[in-house]
Amino acid sequence: MPPFSVLDLAPVVHGAVPADALRNSLDLAQHVERWGYKRYWLAEHHNMIGIASAATAVVIGYVAGGTRSIRVGSGGIMLPNHSPLVIAEQFGTLESLYPGRIDLGLGRAPGTDARTLRALRRHPDNAENFPNDVLELQALLGPLRPGQTVQAVPGTGLSVPIWILGSSLYGAQLAAMLGLPYAFASHFAPDALMQALQVYREQFKPSQQLERPYAMVGINVVAADTDSEARRLFTSVQQQFTNMVRRTRGLLQPPIDDIESYWSAAEKAQASSMLSYAFVGSPKTVRQGLAHCIEQTQADELMVASAIYDHPARLRSYEILGGLAANLAAAAPTATSA
Repeated sequence: MPPFSVLDLAPVVHGAVPADALRNSLDLAQHVERWGYKRYWLAEHHNMIGIASAATAVVIGYVAGGTRSIRVGSGGIMLPNHSPLVIAEQFGTLESLYPGRIDLGLGRAPGTDARTLRALRRHPDNAENFPNDVLELQALLGPLRPGQTVQAVPGTGLSVPIWILGSSLYGAQLAAMLGLPYAFASHFAPDALMQALQVYREQFKPSQQLERPYAMVGINVVAADTDSEARRLFTSVQQQFTNMVRRTRGLLQPPIDDIESYWSAAEKAQASSMLSYAFVGSPKTVRQGLAHCIEQTQADELMVASAIYDHPARLRSYEILGGLAANLAAAAPTATSA
């Protein structure tokens, strides 16, 4: 059975502030660690009032410092926004403080809009350098080479595990070429999932980091004690994705009784398509959906996002999922740990 992990966007809910979101992130991480989840990832987004994890490396340190064994990392760092040296130093520092527990997931998208990208002093064309930047980052985290005059301190020689994140064939091809684990963002952009997994597995070349392909699939899960309760909690996610369609991102909204009154037919179709890898319901309902997903994708790991307005309900959702993990009869074979 593939392990389960958490993708946390540190959601800021209506009526709260980023400090509340960050405290909830640490609390969730401490709970899922006890419930057997493998890793806890945070994502870089900028100029979004509903996401508190912009300073991603800082939040990773906060979560890692408040937990003991769960792997903590980025899902991901948007590398075109940064110098590879700075990221090597940041994650070398994290690895030095929390050895053997840090992951470095890398994305090619900016994680923001064009105006904010300029505020970051970056240029949209930086994304074209992504493969070379990944190679430079690998070298900075690798052993010191003869004649090397610039090194990451700390960072050099620490070999922090690097992942490639993506929602298209581009990331799949790059991860395969470099022999790196691959995480697909099917929790919000599922259209190319199956083709990307096929490309990644067929083109994979073994590397020092990884001998065989290792694919993580992103999903949304909202679990509750009853189907009706879970569906109501899920309306917060549906509102969030509708707002993405409207280009009016904001705070995570409380659940509503009638989602049909919130979106138009066209918005419903687009948001529902983006959420096609969402599993919502009672333990029995979620288990059935997950079993089909695992059989279909042969995922080596599932990365679970759960944007639930009420923090205790969010904890309960991950608790239910953690309980299901021990009983799921997964179709996926046991894979080499990444």
